[in-house]
Amino acid sequence: MRRTGPLPGAAEMSVGTAFAGMRRAVDVLFKAACPDCRAGFELTPGALRLAIGASSRTTFYSFTCPECGSAVRKPAGERIVELLTGGGVRTLRLHSTL
Repeated sequence: MRRTGPLPGAAEMSVGTAFAGMRRAVDVLFKAACPDCRAGFELTPGALRLAIGASSRTTFYSFTCPECGSAVRKPAGERIVELLTGGGVRTLRLHSTL
């Protein structure tokens, strides 16, 4: 026989209570590479910035290379935007002045 309810003697708890205060189940790291020094590394969400513009040409992410200190800016398509925002990267929405 399979049991479907709570265990005997266990207090009921909501999902919100069980995970209160928890930010993420795992730390998020993004793999990146520097086009200048060609170093590969992992970055935390706090090390990246995402700018979302009105077009694909004005949507990009940026970071500073931890190896050589270069400012790096790379285009961000829809999938990259989804991954970065889902991973907690700070986002700046650019608005057109037209």
